[in-house]
Amino acid sequence: MNAGNATTTGTAANPGTAANPGTAGSPGTTANPGTAGSRKSAHPTAELRVGLVGYGLAGSVFHAPLIAATEGLVLDTVVTSSPERQAQARAEHGERLCFAGSPEELYDAGLDLVVIASPNKTHVPIATGALKAGLPVVVDKPLAGTAAEARELAALAEERGLLLSVFQNRRWDNDFLTLERLLADGELGEVQRFESRFERWRPQPKGGWRESGDPTEIGGLLYDLGSHVVDQALVLFGPALRVYAEADVRRPGAQADDDTFIAITHANGVRSHLYVSATTAQLGPRMRVLGSSAGYVKYGLDPQEAALREGRRPSADEPWGVEPESLWGRVGSGDSPLTGGGCPVPTEPGDYPAYYAAIAKALREGGEPPVTAHEAAAALDVLEAARRSAREGVTVEVAL
Repeated sequence: MNAGNATTTGTAANPGTAANPGTAGSPGTTANPGTAGSRKSAHPTAELRVGLVGYGLAGSVFHAPLIAATEGLVLDTVVTSSPERQAQARAEHGERLCFAGSPEELYDAGLDLVVIASPNKTHVPIATGALKAGLPVVVDKPLAGTAAEARELAALAEERGLLLSVFQNRRWDNDFLTLERLLADGELGEVQRFESRFERWRPQPKGGWRESGDPTEIGGLLYDLGSHVVDQALVLFGPALRVYAEADVRRPGAQADDDTFIAITHANGVRSHLYVSATTAQLGPRMRVLGSSAGYVKYGLDPQEAALREGRRPSADEPWGVEPESLWGRVGSGDSPLTGGGCPVPTEPGDYPAYYAAIAKALREGGEPPVTAHEAAAALDVLEAARRSAREGVTVEVAL
């Protein structure tokens, strides 16, 4: 995969190790001893009031429902000037919900947390403003457009003693949690190759900022779905040494990358091959993990996003994130899972609610959030290296 001479960029933090990939009870959480913990809440027994910036896809489908489902958190205010989105939010979260026309209106509203689910290019300025106003912050991925910006935000949060976390919900996907379990149990032996795919068949562009060719929008699949697959790879197998990537714009009328491949060589020798695409007519396995003893192959996406889009909500009274046995992945060696090879292994239930439960705990008790800004910066090191690799046709080294 070396398409040219290696060059160097960035500094990668170590967000995980293959020897200790985490457990289902604490998926993908890796402490950074150089990061100061956040201050405890001044009101440890009261409900923590949350302000949400943005009520588009991320805000309405993911953040608002998960915040509302978390014990100890209450969705207090939504920043949106759209009458239609205000009506939608009231219908979904009650008439007591407040609205603001700008993020600045949240700063003196007595809130305990600001969640930023607005377009990517607004993440850094809004997070900076909220932190300077003394408010803990959660930011939807990607935290920033560059690793340098992410580290500046991390330094600001540490200076102020405030929580800063990134919403990487795919660490709580059912397949990711299952793979963590298999690795912890040594079921695959020494992992040699990790293949991860977020592939879709969307031959017609939808438009909007996510598919804009304007680099200030931070659009395209590399920074969208690529943020997820890169984060998962780093959590599972540790820091990247080298990155090679291919990014193409394939659909007529598209402006941003819609078919992208990223190859990571990790410091421990594992190779990750990551695919994100909107142009895949035949979908591959969501994960294929090859080890010295066995492999794990899993088809199909975690069911939680589809459930949230359908209006279902996490509840203690009903199972959440559970898939049918027919969709379980298979572990084996020598034969294809498509022809019956290997044995089915139970898929762990997906658990997106665990993210905001961990945020509430960090706010009340202090300590690290479930995803740190330093981990987000390490992923951005890889994304920046991938963008450079695809543009220049080179393999890029990532400094440790």
